[in-house]
Amino acid sequence: MGAPRPLRARRAAFLGLAGLAAALALVLALDRWVATTELPPLAPEASVEVLARDGRLLRAFTVADGRWRLAVTPDRVDPGYLAMLVAYEDRRFYDHRGVDPRALARALVQAAANGRVVSGGSTLTMQVARLLEDGSTGSWAGKLRQVRVALALERALSKAEILALYLQHAPMGGNLEGVRAGARAWFGKEPGRLTEAEAALLIALPQAPALRSPDVHPEAAREARDRVLARVEALGVITADAARAASREALPAARRAFPALAPHLADRLRAGEPDRQVHRTTLDLDLQAALEELAASALAELPARVTLALLVADPSSGRILASVGSADYTSDARRGFVDMTQALRSPGSTLKPLIYGLAFSDALAHPETFLNDRPANYAGYAPQNYDGTFRGPITAREALEASLNLPVVELTHALGPARVTAALRQAGVEAVVPGDAPGLAISLGGVGVSLEGLVQLYAAIARGGDAVALRVVEGGAAGGAEGPPAAGVDAFAPPSAAEPRNRLMTPQAAWQVGDVLATARRPAGLPDWPIAFKTGTSYGQRDAWTLAFDGAHVVGVWVGRADGAPVPGISGLEAAAPLAFEAFARLGDRPVALPPAPPGTLIASNAELPAPLRQFGTRLAQPDDAPRLTFPPDGAALAPLAGGILARVERGRAPFTWFADGVPVAVASFEREERLALEGPGFVTLAVVDAEGRAARVAFEMR
Repeated sequence: MGAPRPLRARRAAFLGLAGLAAALALVLALDRWVATTELPPLAPEASVEVLARDGRLLRAFTVADGRWRLAVTPDRVDPGYLAMLVAYEDRRFYDHRGVDPRALARALVQAAANGRVVSGGSTLTMQVARLLEDGSTGSWAGKLRQVRVALALERALSKAEILALYLQHAPMGGNLEGVRAGARAWFGKEPGRLTEAEAALLIALPQAPALRSPDVHPEAAREARDRVLARVEALGVITADAARAASREALPAARRAFPALAPHLADRLRAGEPDRQVHRTTLDLDLQAALEELAASALAELPARVTLALLVADPSSGRILASVGSADYTSDARRGFVDMTQALRSPGSTLKPLIYGLAFSDALAHPETFLNDRPANYAGYAPQNYDGTFRGPITAREALEASLNLPVVELTHALGPARVTAALRQAGVEAVVPGDAPGLAISLGGVGVSLEGLVQLYAAIARGGDAVALRVVEGGAAGGAEGPPAAGVDAFAPPSAAEPRNRLMTPQAAWQVGDVLATARRPAGLPDWPIAFKTGTSYGQRDAWTLAFDGAHVVGVWVGRADGAPVPGISGLEAAAPLAFEAFARLGDRPVALPPAPPGTLIASNAELPAPLRQFGTRLAQPDDAPRLTFPPDGAALAPLAGGILARVERGRAPFTWFADGVPVAVASFEREERLALEGPGFVTLAVVDAEGRAARVAFEMR
């Protein structure tokens, strides 16, 4: 006889409450078990990347343990691959919370039947848990740990973030991790666009990467890939025709190398900002690759231990478009690891255009002014021409074209060596002078300058005399900096629109320099392109240079030994100039024409020049009756009055010729006071030259 009905009801209610309490306790315990899970690091180290200006990969670095692990998010991966991956690995990925009960139940039944963990049950989230901890999948403890971490991951992250972790960590064979590393190594491409065959292989590899690497185990790789294709076809992810076509696609026979372009620059960027994950540069990837190939092929024509460096920049913006630090980065014999775009070397004759430009700008000379190519002794310093001969009276154009030494030293004597070094500083060029005391030898290469510094200097000439800061890090004002950086500042800082305008020489003087360099006769073998170029060879034949520009680019080439040893027979004309023209050939179909002469440019024969400009005379030891400007004061800031700026000269012999920034503004004047209509605002260099060619000058600001 059973218990009374009320008693049975009370017992059932009690048992129900007890069961509910037990279930609740189990749920709370499970919740606490998941909540107290200590998760592995969710942002493990990824490869540092250096990108070209269009976002393509120039170079990547392995992580600390030597693995390739490139950062990736689902939006950067082919949607077809993602659909195939989820269908094949975890069809209910977007529905479960880390564990798929049906798949787990199937795995438990299989394990009970076989006495061990056989397969199945692992969701993508559980696989991520295993990959993050490098855990075991063949033991109950390992599987339980994956379940716990997977449940915790689903609480902490979104599905997209979990999928991103899988895409970044899935093993792809050898030291490859993640779909980007796999796609690059096996197919030489980013994973944004994959064929069905490529996607299937990248899905199959993580299950057994060591046994399915297509370069070592092609048959196993093919079978695994085709199983993926058959499965996703059966699930309706791809069509039967697509699956058949994919199964006929060839497997990759070998791994492809990761991009390693601009290695010196990449090293500098990484060392300068070791915590930055992605470095975006101004480099043109195709041009960079072409110039590295050019440099490597040029080694066949160069002596042992000789290397070269190349740099290309856009003078309008200051962006560096290509930077080749050496011809062979891995060569110990050639010291290829040394970045010769940064090394300080003697520039040879490559500073001569700057000196002529300053002389033209200061109205000391004109391209058709006669200079004297004759022996001279400057307090014990007696320079010689390269060939040891003297040509007598010669125009400045001819002297610069022939790269004569004596005329440029005479101009430097008149300008003052300090003026030349000040101009280099204005251009933002680091120039190291022995003993910190510049002398006349600076005009012939007696100073240390880098290839990058020379390209920056020539960029200023190419853009009309205005200094520009070269830069290699993308960002900042779209048009580039208006002023140069301080001397010694590298090209990594983005430009600042607030930097002041800094003019090395007048636009007219800059154009005149470019015109001389572009119209000079060139050796046979060099194309007759509209390119202004200057070669240089340092003392002792240690450095061979060519600096060149057209209407849109500046190219710099250095050839020599990185250890500074002499290279007998080397010269800028023979070793560097052909490479500069080859570089221009890789920039486009034909170089861009140089700009026309700016307004106010004095284009005249020697006979048509103002008398003071026909023959250059020394301005060093001015006699007591030499002209002297008494107004405006040097360094003054003036507001123009009606009719212009008042200028006054004392002493000197009339008639006088007045120049503003190298442009004649009053010719053959017998007056000692002139009212000059000058354009402003800005800085002006005002010069007056008397009938005997003696000059005085001041610099002031018009507000």
